[in-house]
Amino acid sequence: MASYSSRVRADIARWVEAGLIDAPTAGALTRDVEANERKSLSFGSILAMMAALLLGAAILIFVAANWEAIPRLARVAALFAIILAGYVGGAVLKTRDHAAIGEALWIVAAAAFGGSIALIGQMYHLSGDEASALVTWGAGTAMAAVALRSNPLTVAAVGIADAWLFLKGFDYFRRAEFPHFFVVMALVLFAISFWTRSQAARHLIILSVIFYLVLLAMDHDTLQVAVPLVIVSALLFAAAIFAAGPVDRILRLGGRLPLHALIGFLTGLALIQFQLADEASYSSGFAIASAIALAGIVAAIVLGGRESRGLRWVAYAGFAFELAIIYVVMLQSMLDTAGFFLAAAVLLGVLALVIIRIEKRMKAPSLEGATA
Repeated sequence: MASYSSRVRADIARWVEAGLIDAPTAGALTRDVEANERKSLSFGSILAMMAALLLGAAILIFVAANWEAIPRLARVAALFAIILAGYVGGAVLKTRDHAAIGEALWIVAAAAFGGSIALIGQMYHLSGDEASALVTWGAGTAMAAVALRSNPLTVAAVGIADAWLFLKGFDYFRRAEFPHFFVVMALVLFAISFWTRSQAARHLIILSVIFYLVLLAMDHDTLQVAVPLVIVSALLFAAAIFAAGPVDRILRLGGRLPLHALIGFLTGLALIQFQLADEASYSSGFAIASAIALAGIVAAIVLGGRESRGLRWVAYAGFAFELAIIYVVMLQSMLDTAGFFLAAAVLLGVLALVIIRIEKRMKAPSLEGATA
């Protein structure tokens, strides 16, 4: 399959032949495409990156295996030499048009920094715990990302923050308090991602915040967290659809905010449904939440599904989840389940007819104007 830039170049050539644009405009468009084209990794670059990562892992394992046999000063010097060689060597290679290998060496240096924290802390019996070590590792990686303006290092820093949140959230470090500090970490890393031009880091941070809210709902009152999550996600989805240009210029998510908003919306409703599942036999709360979820899925597909395949797949997965949870929760009463499905089918059918009629009326004036 041809890349996006190749298709655009072919379209530009076709437009010139058709007389739609002149040669200077075609040249300007071609130069803009070339300037903003993402450099694809060659197979050799990928192998070189993997080789660099394996080399770094081998060095660290060798140092760890011979830790007791190496003099203390030599241990520290060797660890710092690996870090320095990774960062400096990566910078040199990147200036010589070997970006993939340079970024790989930076990742090796960041990994060596994390290993150094553990090994030096063990060697000198420094006070602290694993959680503090992860925070220090993430902070050092984030500072390196800022200094080197590195996209992969920013993603790595987010990954370290996520590891800290996961281990803290599931009591791996025997926490005494909920890891609210992750909010600060997420805000700082989100700001850094604009400087390092890391769109991938911003996507990962948004998904991480949703995971943080799930942990918060499990640890605190579920409805107090889930209901605001549903409302805020719906508002963000509306803003991303009806004010797509300004919103994307601010967040720079490549038009994928509706996808994240839909994930947040469905996650919040799933939390609500789990909370209300035990009351489904004598309360209408679960049925109302399920109806809202189904309506939201339909609205998401209608408003944003045409522009985003990922959004459609998330909506389809959400629809399948809703059918499964409705069936499981209402299994004790097959009549209630059948009645709910019947009502939902009628509602969706009527909504589909209305949407089809509206779309036909919207298309009719444009067709008439084209034939006039």
